[in-house]
Amino acid sequence: MPAGTGTPKGRGVTRRALLRGAVVAAAAGSVGFAGGRFTAPPSAVPAWTAADMPSQAGRRAVVTGGNGYPQDGRSGLGYHEALGLARAGADVTIASRHQGRGEEAVRRIRAAAPGARVRFETLDLTDLASITAFVARMEDAGDRLDLLINNAGVQGRLEREETPEGLERVFATNARGPFVLSAGLRPLLQRGTAPRIVWTSSSRVGEIDFDDLQKVRSYDYGRAYDDTKLGALLMAFECQRRSTAGGWGIASLAVHPGVCRTSIVVDGPGLDTPEGFRFQYLPFMWQDAAVGALPALYAATSPMATGGAYYGPRDVQGLRGAPTYAPVPEAARDPDLARRYWETMEDLAGLSFS
Repeated sequence: MPAGTGTPKGRGVTRRALLRGAVVAAAAGSVGFAGGRFTAPPSAVPAWTAADMPSQAGRRAVVTGGNGYPQDGRSGLGYHEALGLARAGADVTIASRHQGRGEEAVRRIRAAAPGARVRFETLDLTDLASITAFVARMEDAGDRLDLLINNAGVQGRLEREETPEGLERVFATNARGPFVLSAGLRPLLQRGTAPRIVWTSSSRVGEIDFDDLQKVRSYDYGRAYDDTKLGALLMAFECQRRSTAGGWGIASLAVHPGVCRTSIVVDGPGLDTPEGFRFQYLPFMWQDAAVGALPALYAATSPMATGGAYYGPRDVQGLRGAPTYAPVPEAARDPDLARRYWETMEDLAGLSFS
């Protein structure tokens, strides 16, 4: 189902990561904004690991996804984010579609962090009714929320797939779903203590074609993913602008994990693809997901992390290592593009975030 009015596309940094040997940090420069203008970081992020995380005792957190417990040499970013937060004392809810995997992730986190306050809730980000029901359960479970990490995401498969509602699967999961969830949880977050929303982007981003957001006319599994990751940046920065203007008191931050050994390729395009070949035969390219989770954990917990900033790995052109400021692609700095993307999400969801 195409959306848009036929005005020009929003151009991003289009690339299939490493497929053509592109430089990942092609859009070097500004990494945050103030007063509507992007600004350079005040200083580099000091070396930071999960051991540097301040206590999260008393904080209530939601991590979407989070069911990728270690298996077959792979693990999920959200699992390590939930584990890190639980170890630091947060009350963590893992939210995903897969109940069996989610409950096993909870069991493993409790085994790794005795006394951890962690639970599982069912959430399908492609289904508006599921999101609404999840938000209602979170409201019933407590009167506030301090942290939302929009971690869950998928890569496209070789053929275009639609949700029962008729949305392209990657767009529904990676773009509209986190937007609707964040909108629904905003009242709880506004009652939280120093609340934050963390949006997960990627070291590779695409472009926004408002005439074909659903990839009906032209589908490519890589573009489907890349375009939603530019969308994540646009939503993160627009959320911060609106929070500042509206006095929401919510810090909105963006992160990317670099290149990590997760199941996203296996569950997406598969091993019989260029990405799958590299995943199988070039293992040195892929860092452990526990390290890839560090930018999100830094953004979620560090007193030095600020709303409107973008964090990613510091080494190998942003592919691996400890967190630091990440370069912002040119298109993500465009407030008009971000505003239009935000309003398109509102239209597709039938809601007003603001």
